Amino acid sequence: MVPLLFGSLAVMLLGATPIFLALGLSTLLALIFASPLPPAIMVQRLFGGIDKFALMSMPFFILAANIMGAGGIADRILKWVQLFTGRMRGGAALTTELACMFFGALSGSSPATVAAIGGIMYPELKRDKYGEGFSIGLIAASGSVALIIPPSLTLIVYGAATGTSVGALFIGGIGAGIIYGLAFLIYCYLYAVKHDLPRGEKSSFREIIQVTKEAIWALGIPIIILGGIYAGVFTPTEAAGVSVVYAIFVSMFIYKELTWKQLLAICLSSAQTIAEVMVLVACASAFGWLITMGEIPQKLASSILSFGSSPAMFLFIVNVILLIAGMFIDGTAAITILVPLIYPLAVKLGINPVHLGVITIANLAIGMFTPPFGLNLFVGSQACEVSVVKVIQGVMPFIAISLIALILITYIPSISLFLPRMVYGGV
Repeated sequence: MVPLLFGSLAVMLLGATPIFLALGLSTLLALIFASPLPPAIMVQRLFGGIDKFALMSMPFFILAANIMGAGGIADRILKWVQLFTGRMRGGAALTTELACMFFGALSGSSPATVAAIGGIMYPELKRDKYGEGFSIGLIAASGSVALIIPPSLTLIVYGAATGTSVGALFIGGIGAGIIYGLAFLIYCYLYAVKHDLPRGEKSSFREIIQVTKEAIWALGIPIIILGGIYAGVFTPTEAAGVSVVYAIFVSMFIYKELTWKQLLAICLSSAQTIAEVMVLVACASAFGWLITMGEIPQKLASSILSFGSSPAMFLFIVNVILLIAGMFIDGTAAITILVPLIYPLAVKLGINPVHLGVITIANLAIGMFTPPFGLNLFVGSQACEVSVVKVIQGVMPFIAISLIALILITYIPSISLFLPRMVYGGV
């Protein structure tokens, strides 16, 4: 069964078959030709893969992200961040990274963050004499932080796949996201100092008051989402629904940049996006179930343990596997395929599920802008109207910086676990 399962999957992926179709067809072929189980069980496993409470929040976060992008919220956050970084050396680069962190905390989507921030900041970076490679590399790489900082859609998928508390994962992503973003901020500052890039103009007190006044409604979204979860007012799923209502209210009635017609179009495009994600999750879940039936996790565990049974060595191997996987497939597919193999052994070695989840997402965040198929490479290319080749050249230094952040997140568990333990006790 295993040779047919992975062989057919490899053939279809090499033939540029869509990932969801490759996962589903390879599972079905293995059931028909190499398994005593009835092929009809495939339908049950597809439905079971998406019949999970944790996934209920995903449609709401996707819809909220699209509303915020079209309703003027992203633009106001960007202007507010510029108040604090514009006068500093490397202000435009620092603004780009901080804006991505803020918008990631609103949207939970890495491609949405690149598209929303990239189109606005790329011309400013070029105007301030940042090199084309650095500018586009920064935008494509900075957007990846949205996978780590809550509400991360990929963390939701991990929680659904492992049964780990999504609330604990969200809180754990805060510390890791700050470390990840801080690594980029330091690099941006050093780059600006080395190349003697200009400072921006100092904002007047009147400008600070005016911009803050306009942005206060936009800044309320992460406060509502994270503050509500942290205080135990509502669950992550309920927070997702609240964020949609709040984003609609602010975009339509406060900023007045969203019409009912635009809202309908956003709802339809969001429904299409979530349908694509759910089909992928369903097929990957069926694939993962058949992997488990074939006892592949146990065999993989034996192979990994042959290299040494220490948690440190295990996490090193996991990082290598996830980094390679992230180069070729998106985060949702990587989690649903690989986490069922990795998770049982990690628990056996005493690795905290929340820590493992944050490590997994940090790896996949790097994969978002790693050649050859990192999605942010193509989104950034489109948003900034440059070739993918130039984007790939630009992200190379940021890959090295992100790997330093990954090492810290991996081997200093308190980065991911300090806040969850404060909120949830014995996490």
